Amino acid sequence: MAGVQVSRVAIGACFALGLGCSGCGGDDEPTPGASAIEFPAPGSLSAEAGKGSFRFGAASAATQIEDQNPNTDWFLFTQPKAQGGLGQHTFVGDAAKGWTKMLDDVALIEGLGLDSYRFSIEWARVEPKRDQIDEAALTQYGKFIDALIAKGIRPVITLHHFSNPVWVDDPRDIECAKGPTDDNLCGFGHPQGGPLVIEEFAEHAQLIGTRFGDRVDDWGTVNEPINYLLASHGVGVFPPGKSYLMSLTEKFVPVVHDYLAGHVAAYDALKQADTTDADGDGEAASVGFSLSVADWVPARENQPSDNPEDVSARDRLQLFFHYLLVDSLVEGAFDNDLDGKMEESLPAFKGKLDWLGLQYYFRAGVTGSGGLVPVLKLTPCFTGFDFGSCIAPIDRSYCVPTMGYEHYAPGLETVLGAFGKRYPGLPLVVSESGIGTLVGERRAENIVRALEHIQGARDAGVDVRGYYHWSLYDNFEWAEGFGPHFGLFSVDYQTYARTPTLGADVLTEITQARTLTAALRSKHGGTGPMTVEGTPPEEGPCTKY
Repeated sequence: MAGVQVSRVAIGACFALGLGCSGCGGDDEPTPGASAIEFPAPGSLSAEAGKGSFRFGAASAATQIEDQNPNTDWFLFTQPKAQGGLGQHTFVGDAAKGWTKMLDDVALIEGLGLDSYRFSIEWARVEPKRDQIDEAALTQYGKFIDALIAKGIRPVITLHHFSNPVWVDDPRDIECAKGPTDDNLCGFGHPQGGPLVIEEFAEHAQLIGTRFGDRVDDWGTVNEPINYLLASHGVGVFPPGKSYLMSLTEKFVPVVHDYLAGHVAAYDALKQADTTDADGDGEAASVGFSLSVADWVPARENQPSDNPEDVSARDRLQLFFHYLLVDSLVEGAFDNDLDGKMEESLPAFKGKLDWLGLQYYFRAGVTGSGGLVPVLKLTPCFTGFDFGSCIAPIDRSYCVPTMGYEHYAPGLETVLGAFGKRYPGLPLVVSESGIGTLVGERRAENIVRALEHIQGARDAGVDVRGYYHWSLYDNFEWAEGFGPHFGLFSVDYQTYARTPTLGADVLTEITQARTLTAALRSKHGGTGPMTVEGTPPEEGPCTKY
């Protein structure tokens, strides 16, 4: 990810990702007589003409897959100390050799029958030092884009997916002792450096839009902003490693404000740079971003709760986790103290969102009891810890052991419905959905059930225009290293060979006919138990609740 691409367990150390109970839920069996679901042709992510269309895609992120990538903060952050790095987490190293094998990987996407591919362009590769552009890197990305288009695959390019050039915010100097310099701008949220980073990000967007706008129409500025910032600036488990969570409104919120301003600046730059309607849908540049979402449930003593205190806590967490940034772009204002009211008027922010990606992986509980996060007056469920706000398991087979959270498929439909109701004119796309597993049947179940619930939301009138599976192939899962396996293709990290999983086979069957057949729904769908991962669910990390 999140994709998980975000590191759900690491971020669970704060209160965003990886919150999740270790149990699972759902007590209905698959319906043997389920009817087939037919999906329409792909179309625009945001233009009115695209309403009713549907894309099938897969997703990836540059840092998670690309080798030969030493100028990112993640390379420095995870590189062993003996080699000059900071030695945090597993070393990203050559990742999945996605740079070397970039053009070969196009055949994987084509073979799946996908009509779109969401990926990121590594800012640190294009601009390894401030204002120094690597033309060879741009040429390589251009060849990849051309190869996708030649196969009828629409690129969706993300500009910022959890990684920075080291010069944006050097993790070796998080106190920014020398103040902003060309070697360390001190990052988002810094009083002097923040505006410089926003300006540089806009310049990067301008460059990428200018170079590739004649071939690309679909752009994502940032990925999972709240999750990313909680990990990088909340609890410091992502680079640059800053810990502002206990100063939520004083130090953390300014970082969020700057990051949102970065989106707006990149939005404006892309709109200015990309003036070519490359795919003929009537829109030259469609610009959005992707947001991590969860099925937050009021809970107390490990049980769902209707206590008003817990319901109110759920609502406050949803406001912060789901709606804070989108509301800002819809209303042109910002909630500086997280009290639910927009204190700062920002008219330049209004309307700067053409589509919204939702990325769903887990369900978790939250209670108003205890107030572990004082500003928000709530206590979420932390992965692996019982603070009285988790959800008792209904079906332990829904637990994802490598991530420590519950994958509850119906929650996707719940979240899509909530966003569709709150933002009725905003096109949605499921820009990530997946499960970390080595068991092919579980990935097949994840794909089929996600599509069932997406269709449920569409049937209810929600404008959902696509599904992008996370991920195309196994990769570096941030703080979790190479342990979780989310790929439609598994990766042998000795040879870097890609091997299709059952999930790849099932998704290909669906995309070829643009139909989720009754047979696939009967075999893999419904809300009954999932295939068990490895050891019985009575053992390991799925037993606490």
